[in-house]
Amino acid sequence: MKHQIALLIIIVLSLSCHRASTGTWKNSVSKSAIEATPDDELEQLIIDEIERRVGDDYDHNHEIVLSMPKGFRVIYATWLLDAEVNNGGFNQFFWNSSGQFAPEALEGLRQIGAKKHEELLQRAIRIHNEEKTTIEKLKQQGTLEAFSESYKHTKLNKLDDEYYKLPEGLGKLNVQYIRDHADLFQGK
Repeated sequence: MKHQIALLIIIVLSLSCHRASTGTWKNSVSKSAIEATPDDELEQLIIDEIERRVGDDYDHNHEIVLSMPKGFRVIYATWLLDAEVNNGGFNQFFWNSSGQFAPEALEGLRQIGAKKHEELLQRAIRIHNEEKTTIEKLKQQGTLEAFSESYKHTKLNKLDDEYYKLPEGLGKLNVQYIRDHADLFQGK
């Protein structure tokens, strides 16, 4: 019995490592699933598939998402940007590991036709790069106080207000992108 349990653990760990390194798990989001899913649930369908693939492997989140078909990358990066900015602003987006998705978010915004969001993110990336040294010193402290202090040392806050005032939300654009490009969610 002990050998069977040990073998099972080895198999599960092997599959987990294989999935993280190759991103080869079968896609469970078919074109027919996309067509059958109502608009108000469609974006979440895609996010759920990404979360299923990533699982608890947060250390390889970026690599796993990048190994997925283009449609998943576009939706995840734009969804993540929107969630972070709406929760804590561009400062939070770059402070958290989500900031590593900035290039993908920029490309994703282009793909879904979110021109004003794209322009804001380009400006945010420039500001973040200019402030990186100061913010990294705070980040190294690894405290909530340092995170709060970082808001006093960034010019990203003014972009947050512009973002919140944009008339069209990314969710609607993401849904339209998924509908128009269902083929980009297939494969791998």
